[in-house]
Amino acid sequence: MSLFPATTRDRLAGAFSRGPLAAVLAAVALGLAGGAIVAFGPFWLGFVALAALAGTYALLRDTRVGLAVVIAIATIVPFGTLPFRAVVTPTLLTLALVALMGVWLLRFLVHREERLAVTPIGLALIGFLGITLFAFLLGSNLSPEPSLLHNYVKFVTAVLFFFSVVNCVRDRQTVRWVMRMIIIGAAISAIIALALYVIPDHLALQILVAFGRIGYPTEGRVLRYVEDDPNGLMRAIGLSVDPNSFGGMLALVGALAATQLVGERPVLPRRLLLATTGAILLALFLTYSRAALGGIIVAAMYVATLRYRRLWWAILGAGALAAVLLIGVGIGEQFAERVIEGVQFRDQANQMRLAEYQNALAIIQAYPVFGIGFGAAPERDLVAGVSSIYLAIAQRTGLVGLAAFAGIMSWFFLRSWRALRVAGARGDHELAAWLVSLQAAVAAALAVGLLDHYFFNIEFSHMSALLWGAIGLAITIESLPEEVDDNATVSGLSRR
Repeated sequence: MSLFPATTRDRLAGAFSRGPLAAVLAAVALGLAGGAIVAFGPFWLGFVALAALAGTYALLRDTRVGLAVVIAIATIVPFGTLPFRAVVTPTLLTLALVALMGVWLLRFLVHREERLAVTPIGLALIGFLGITLFAFLLGSNLSPEPSLLHNYVKFVTAVLFFFSVVNCVRDRQTVRWVMRMIIIGAAISAIIALALYVIPDHLALQILVAFGRIGYPTEGRVLRYVEDDPNGLMRAIGLSVDPNSFGGMLALVGALAATQLVGERPVLPRRLLLATTGAILLALFLTYSRAALGGIIVAAMYVATLRYRRLWWAILGAGALAAVLLIGVGIGEQFAERVIEGVQFRDQANQMRLAEYQNALAIIQAYPVFGIGFGAAPERDLVAGVSSIYLAIAQRTGLVGLAAFAGIMSWFFLRSWRALRVAGARGDHELAAWLVSLQAAVAAALAVGLLDHYFFNIEFSHMSALLWGAIGLAITIESLPEEVDDNATVSGLSRR
């Protein structure tokens, strides 16, 4: 059912159907705008405008371009911004998300045959966003600071990527395209991280500081080390600024890629998939993020239990190999000590986590219903911020928000398991492998969330975009028709 009257859509379609006149007017407008940019701004802005124009044209022709751009930015340069300052400098990710959403909404308005896909989980997600908005306004007394408002808008835009996915991905070819882009984007990011890790520290620092032109930090903790000790272990960060958020991203995509590696009809050739998965997992290990390592282990156990039982032999073999390397050769000894110290809460990072948990529980007890919003804590003896997505949601949006989030995630897995059974019953192994891969990715993210908050941190909007984008992709896969061969399909599950 359309949200817009038929007459409104007819008028818009008629307006856009006057191709020659519209093209001439658009060319004149773009020519005037480009001339003004070159005349009154830096010379390079003209080239930026041309690149933006070319990208816009490609996006208008095929939304897969927009999906690829969003995924590339989220995985490779998540904190990139425009190379000049404005009143509010939007990130490249926000611009790409808004552009993609604008295109498919415009197509819905113009083309009568297009339909708006919301999905039942999408409605629940809108409700969850409504809870966060209420908590945001309540916590800021209806007058949020500009930076806080900017970050919250980035977060909401990232979560809405769910709707872009379910409205742009309508067939198996596009599913393969999106999953390839996710894996390739994370692999490129991992390769960048590995290159920065092996070169001398001062050279890595120079390279990272050079990205200051597009919004990256140029001073302070640009390179990251375990316990912030420059004489200790360096942590892989790629272009993600923070090693823990980088590890969380790699855990999500690594779970997807590794499951595809053992699944039927993978989206990439197995040799290429083996190389990309290896790079992702190696970079994940070098982040020294215990939460990310735990997330990928949970995802592997999930996949082995749910569908690919032979994975248990690989898991046990990897554990035995790690034990031999650690005990016999001493490889990974420092990381093992770090894990043991973390489990025993003897290191500084986990002692700080304990303090954060206690503080978060105090905030939840004081503000149990809708939390404190997304700003600073309202009381001096309380400090906002905690390294757990679940405590963070309860702290920011109250138990109401936490219940909504838990309900959406439980609903997602229940319906995804049901779709997996249907796909298995009809022998659609490719679709089943896709569902298991995306379930593993979400499971990894939720496991990482036990010790990290980045998938619900308004300053790390790319993490929210990846999480909800993966969920949206799984939802749209559930409703794909059964594929008889590469060129023919028959109707299977009903559309949403």
